[in-house]
Amino acid sequence: MKLTSSSVALVTGGASGLGEATVRRLHAAGAAVVVADLDPARGSALVDELGERARFVRTDVRSPEEIAAAVEAARELGELRVAVTCAGVATPGRVVGRKGPLDLDTFRTVLDINLVGTFNVLRLAAAAMADNEPVDGDRGVVVMTASIAAYDGQVGQAAYSSSKGGIVGLTLPAARDLAQHGIRVMTIAPGIVETPMLATVSEEFREGLAKGVPFPQRLARPDEYAQLALSIVDHDYLNGEVIRMDGSLRMAPR
Repeated sequence: MKLTSSSVALVTGGASGLGEATVRRLHAAGAAVVVADLDPARGSALVDELGERARFVRTDVRSPEEIAAAVEAARELGELRVAVTCAGVATPGRVVGRKGPLDLDTFRTVLDINLVGTFNVLRLAAAAMADNEPVDGDRGVVVMTASIAAYDGQVGQAAYSSSKGGIVGLTLPAARDLAQHGIRVMTIAPGIVETPMLATVSEEFREGLAKGVPFPQRLARPDEYAQLALSIVDHDYLNGEVIRMDGSLRMAPR
């Protein structure tokens, strides 16, 4: 699906990391963008930089009302054709740790943000896309974000891996559900990416992570995720699949 001057992309978690890189790529490709994020300072600074065809909407992906407002903001800019879900958390915790069993509310919160929040965006964005006239046969495309932790979950990743595994499991049935509307659904499962989540760790620790990647032996860059997301938008025959972006990394237990 080629982006046109009327195309609008909605990116959750769009103010930093994978989301920011994706916003920049989609905007450079000609789409208007809605940056949906909880950080008004970063989000507003980004849209100020990008100009008129960009809008920030403070958004909690768990809220139906706030996602509906972000979708409406997109429709005010043109036709919502692309939604990319990058919002998420990676709260660690062992099933049974030194202080006992993992707090159930912690587990629920991770699933609520990562999995339920992703579905919230998917359902409301797809409902808006269904009203579009087809472009190259597509009415829209949704790109969701999982993680290789969905397959190779490490010690302390029970909640995170469960949430990302749910996104992997959602991909094919969602694509089948939305086929009748001409809407494609794809998921990217990144490996270890140089995002703000890693900003607090030492360079030595980052180098250690990079050495575990077979090739290229480095951390992935956010713009590589964004490049893949844009490629998915462009490639009309990609649908219902999860693409690992990990340099062939298979994570060890710890």
